[in-house]
Amino acid sequence: MKQRLVYIAVAFLCMGLLVACSSKEEEYSGPSEEELENLNEEGFPIVEDEISLEFFARQDPATNEDWNDVYIYNEYEEMTNMDIHWKMVPHESVSEQLNLALGGGELPDVFHTTMMGSSQLMKYGKQGAFLPLNDLIDEYAPNFKSLMEEYPQIEEAITMPDGNIYGLPGLGDPDFLSYLTAPMMYVNEKWLDEMDMDVPETTEEFYEYLKAVKEEEPNGGGETPFGAPTMDHLYNILRGSFGVATKGGSVGLIDLDPETDDYRFYPTSEGYKELLQYLNKLYSEGLIEKNIFSIEHDQYLANSSEGKYGSTVWYSPTEVMGEEVGSQYTGVPTLEGPHGDKVFVNLGSMVKGLGNFVITKENDYPAATMRWADYFYGDEGSQMFFMGIEGDTFEYNEDGEPEYTDKVLDSDLAFSEQVNRFFTFPGGGYPTIVKESYFEGAESSEISVEAASKLVDDLVEDPWPSPLHTEEENKKLQGFGADIEKYVAEMRDKFISGKESFDKWDDYVAEIEKMNLDEYMEIKETAIERQISE
Repeated sequence: MKQRLVYIAVAFLCMGLLVACSSKEEEYSGPSEEELENLNEEGFPIVEDEISLEFFARQDPATNEDWNDVYIYNEYEEMTNMDIHWKMVPHESVSEQLNLALGGGELPDVFHTTMMGSSQLMKYGKQGAFLPLNDLIDEYAPNFKSLMEEYPQIEEAITMPDGNIYGLPGLGDPDFLSYLTAPMMYVNEKWLDEMDMDVPETTEEFYEYLKAVKEEEPNGGGETPFGAPTMDHLYNILRGSFGVATKGGSVGLIDLDPETDDYRFYPTSEGYKELLQYLNKLYSEGLIEKNIFSIEHDQYLANSSEGKYGSTVWYSPTEVMGEEVGSQYTGVPTLEGPHGDKVFVNLGSMVKGLGNFVITKENDYPAATMRWADYFYGDEGSQMFFMGIEGDTFEYNEDGEPEYTDKVLDSDLAFSEQVNRFFTFPGGGYPTIVKESYFEGAESSEISVEAASKLVDDLVEDPWPSPLHTEEENKKLQGFGADIEKYVAEMRDKFISGKESFDKWDDYVAEIEKMNLDEYMEIKETAIERQISE
């Protein structure tokens, strides 16, 4: 009997080994000979014999509903000889559908515009579901490779802790400042003139302006001194006026203490407390829209288009509110805080999303796929992505600038509704580089460019990138790390709204310290050191 049990145990062990061996992902070893025989290494078409691929794409409400028949990709299909079947997934279902596909469902050849974060890229890249792109970039992506060489921060941002790149990002041209500083703060200049006030330059002057709007009613009544789609935007803009987030807005809740130059969890600092007290003062005095913590985006758009706001933090007023109302606004410079702090910390990275183009293990044509994506990182491809074909969808004006033809702008529809019949950039998340000369969005409007110019002298220096964590670090942060960040966010809103008294501040700090803050800081510091020292 014992001998029989031993045989059974050995049999199960062998079965286990077989299963383990059969389920182990094969390491990607590069393009096949069959693919390379059909591939043109430069120029068009990309392949001699047509190939077909399936792309999983996020369908944002602002973009075209079906990319299988949209101008930009119809033209590109003819150029490349590559037939892309687009599986459009509504934005609200992307997370669910991603999890289903990655959890054992059918993988597409490419995940496009899904804006995957580092934790997903790391997890499924290590498992072999996503191909490492390092060699493919080196061999088949001259445009993207050139950008990485010119801007080392790109490679720094997209290289996972295991040394691999699993996704191509969205990029913003570093010279396109208004793209990197948006959303920005604007005030109603017409109302300033009527009340004989100047554009605010300090947090105190901003308070006085909001108070004057409420008391003097420069528009005849019904004004709201400050309104925005969320409280987050005003909070983000003002951090540098109170000496917190000293290494920029991308790194999360960690910065360097300006007095000691040590790592700091700034939501427990005195400057952070003063920032929340200032925002609480504005809110409690009725200077901020009462329902700003719950306002629907459509309601914000309606209010702003009716000219109800004395100030806002959002994108170009002329594009969002319309020319008549929006032209009344002007950009606000970085506000100086009560202790002389004056830094614009909300400067966005040129890397906009890490996993905007991810090639999976199911893709039989990774080299051709990389060439397909790389075109849009070059100047010619960027222009095509946003403007289309010269003589058809755009022409150059007398100043040598590309402008859409009447074929594109031929109706009274909103701008995004007109262009999404031809292009797929409304909604964001695209793997390309955004340049001011080709981008016709809100950030390139005259009022946005002017607003950004007022911030140049106060931009945060040497901002840190968003930390990239190992799989082990991510597992820990998804537990107590998520709890800490959630608690900070909840308490921030409670302090601002007055639901929690500042008499409870010491209790708040003590609670965070009990939530494993020391290990949280250790993990974050390790990740930051790992990136900034490379």
